[in-house]
Amino acid sequence: MRAFTGSHSPKVPCPMARRRSDLVVPHGFTDEPDFTLRVPDAEFLLLQEVTELEVESALCTSLGRGQLAAHLAQLDPHSKVTCFFLDRYLADDSIHYHQGETPNLRIICDVDLPPEPVEFAALPISRGGEAELNRDYLQQMHARLVPGGMLLTAVDNKNDTWLCHELEKIFRSIARLPQKRGVVYRCVKEGELKRPRDLRCEFAFRDAGHLIQAVSRPGVFSHRSLDLGARAILETMEVHPSDKVLDMGCGAGVIALAAARRAEGVQSVGMDSSARAIQCLKEGAALNGLSNVTARLDAAGEVPEPGTFDLVVGNPPYYSHYKIAEIFLQAARKALKPGGRVLMVTKRTDWFTARMNQLFRDVTVEEARGYKIVKARQRSQ
Repeated sequence: MRAFTGSHSPKVPCPMARRRSDLVVPHGFTDEPDFTLRVPDAEFLLLQEVTELEVESALCTSLGRGQLAAHLAQLDPHSKVTCFFLDRYLADDSIHYHQGETPNLRIICDVDLPPEPVEFAALPISRGGEAELNRDYLQQMHARLVPGGMLLTAVDNKNDTWLCHELEKIFRSIARLPQKRGVVYRCVKEGELKRPRDLRCEFAFRDAGHLIQAVSRPGVFSHRSLDLGARAILETMEVHPSDKVLDMGCGAGVIALAAARRAEGVQSVGMDSSARAIQCLKEGAALNGLSNVTARLDAAGEVPEPGTFDLVVGNPPYYSHYKIAEIFLQAARKALKPGGRVLMVTKRTDWFTARMNQLFRDVTVEEARGYKIVKARQRSQ
């Protein structure tokens, strides 16, 4: 690690912080700003700290589209910088955003951080983020750092205590750098962890008389338990012998696993944009001895063997203003054979009933476990 300029030394104006605009970073970090992409507060705090950081190797996560990692790569064109995502959509979108402008920046999607040792690691954390996932990242980043390597992490909460306590479990050398919009922590690795926590989880649930085991990890939807929305789908879906079932946004794959046990000759496919979700489904299928379950990493709704599925189910997230729900419905439209069935679980039906009436036929709504299950059938071709 050859140089570092941050809060502990005289400030050098950050090229990103010319004017906050509120938190929009120029695309490609040129003098021609592209005010289309907002940088989350925690990542912006880290950008302000690494105004002159030169390292041979760096590892980052991102709450945005890899802006911090790209900046690090541009500071030293000879360095090797990796930006890690669990989600295929975010990784692909980040690759497209940077358009290969920084050759020494590698953007990857995988189940775990790459194993190569690094001199520097950076972890931006949102105050509303998943605690266990951030614990996992902290442990893995500590393991990847060389002795004397530095972790820089920030949270968009100026009254933070949680991140501070988590860092104290892992690092002995910690500097707290309070900022206007949050807190930055600078940590130095002095030794290996004696007892890293295993955050992988196995849990079991019953469906149609079968005890089914599932595997989950931090970052996978409904980690450690069966989500009530998934339970609502299980209680309302019908699976017939020889059905081909598609579980969109499968998470740990509980619906795909249950469907595979419901009847003879069933083929069950789980799709998700999370690399970890796909890993969990594969491990869950092996745990249950199911050879009729397939897992597919996909972020665009590109279904295998279109027009051959009998049933498509999904529990779209609420945070995307129905963009992901639209991907689910378009995938269902591609996947289903004529007369095939689609089930979507939601708390609010207005958008789903309107959109599914446009795309399918025989739209109905059922209630289960406090959720609404919107059902429909594929139209004849």
